[in-house]
Amino acid sequence: MDEGDGTGPLSLRPLTARSVVLSTLLGHHPPALPARALVRVGELFGTAEGTIRTALTRMVAAGDLEQRDGTYRLTERLLARQARQDDSRAPRTRPWDGTWEIAVVVPDRRTASDRAALRQAMAVLRLAELREGCWLRPANLLRARPAVVTEQCTVLTGAPEGDPAELAAALWDLAGWARRARALEAALDALPGRPGDLAERFTVSAAVLRHLLDDPVLPAPLLPADWPGDRLRHRYAAWDRDFRGLLLEHLGLPGADGIRADGI
Repeated sequence: MDEGDGTGPLSLRPLTARSVVLSTLLGHHPPALPARALVRVGELFGTAEGTIRTALTRMVAAGDLEQRDGTYRLTERLLARQARQDDSRAPRTRPWDGTWEIAVVVPDRRTASDRAALRQAMAVLRLAELREGCWLRPANLLRARPAVVTEQCTVLTGAPEGDPAELAAALWDLAGWARRARALEAALDALPGRPGDLAERFTVSAAVLRHLLDDPVLPAPLLPADWPGDRLRHRYAAWDRDFRGLLLEHLGLPGADGIRADGI
């Protein structure tokens, strides 16, 4: 289902059994839950217990999960995704001095897997591609660069000679992101905190978190007026506390630090 761009009615991506499981575990701290709890989440979407258990078996075989004594937990390779998910809710930034980080691909020849790995790493680092092999963004984020970047790229710092706000607008669809964020804000406001709304709340929560992952997290001078990024984060944080309490109650689990729908 197409989620639209925020200019019309907000349509939301349906969640498969695999998405329900991963969304729940990626949003739980620590990321481990008994099978019965994951089955209960599936029930919210009319997903049969057998379908959820089949998904769990396949996910263990694929290396997404490990199972021990009836409890399913994320494997090491998905913990990095959880960390990125958490960071998208509270990005670590530093004061911006006008410089940009620029990563230029050095090898003349790269395999398809090398290219794909670098592209994924750049998305995580929130760099945008100016042209083939040249990635950049304002140097206002605090995060480590993975080995795939340092192995394939030379990283420089510099500043554009022209208007940096115009460059940012060319690299990212800021207007489109803002429209979608405002539509999601409206969806949060429209959902009352009733247990019967849990499935819809879960789906909206996942959509918000997917959208936050796509926020370029630019310095304020480069953003359009009334940028909704921080406002959406703050609104979601308050909304999520209520949602998490309702979901924990539905699952029959004691209160804990963090169960929410991740942006699968």
